[in-house]
Amino acid sequence: MTLSLTVPARFCGPPRSGNGGWTAGALAALVPGRTVAAGTVEVTLRRPPPLDTEIPVTVPSDGLACEVAEARAVDRELWLAAAETPDRAAAAEASYAGLRHHPFPTCFSCGTGRGPGDGLRIFPGRVADSPAGGRRVAATWVPHASVAGPAGGAEVAEPVTWAALDCVGAWSDDLEERPVVLGRMTARVDSPPVGGARYGLVGERRAVQGRKTLTASAMYDESGRVLACAEHVWITVDPAAFG
Repeated sequence: MTLSLTVPARFCGPPRSGNGGWTAGALAALVPGRTVAAGTVEVTLRRPPPLDTEIPVTVPSDGLACEVAEARAVDRELWLAAAETPDRAAAAEASYAGLRHHPFPTCFSCGTGRGPGDGLRIFPGRVADSPAGGRRVAATWVPHASVAGPAGGAEVAEPVTWAALDCVGAWSDDLEERPVVLGRMTARVDSPPVGGARYGLVGERRAVQGRKTLTASAMYDESGRVLACAEHVWITVDPAAFG
């Protein structure tokens, strides 16, 4: 089997490298024997993914591997970030810290420098902490037609769904003081989102361990049904090193 991964420049995080969630989702979609709506996949990012560069992907016995990341199917439950209604999530967006200062304004998922229909423009703001005391943020998302699936239907492509679940986790920590990049993302998509519908996204900080921050995120439809969820490991970095 010959596989490869290419991150188009549109799907950047920092200006010179791929958005971690999109890259992880693109690799997850290649894992043999699973479909978009079946299976949990763990992706570990080893270095910043280059843009517009074809990267060969190998298929070892326990998943996929390439020079920038590894992916494998896992069988475990994921932490579920507590729900917020889309209305409460929309109200929280006015407090989005990235509107004051953003370490990576080019980010496909949460960048303030991306226009409507180009980036996802997911802008999570603070909401009430979880019952366990975890800091939480929330935002809404209405998928644009430009991120529909490759078959031309209404379903959003899997890498974009992972991107939507990505930075909402990071913003549950203090990105203004602790800029981070994605080191690992484990996600499950139970029901792909569709273009034009409105969703609520929630991020929750679970723990801080030195340079690592552990977070979780979830996507809910307007009825409160969970569509997808994820866990993340973030690594504190100097944004200047990423351009």
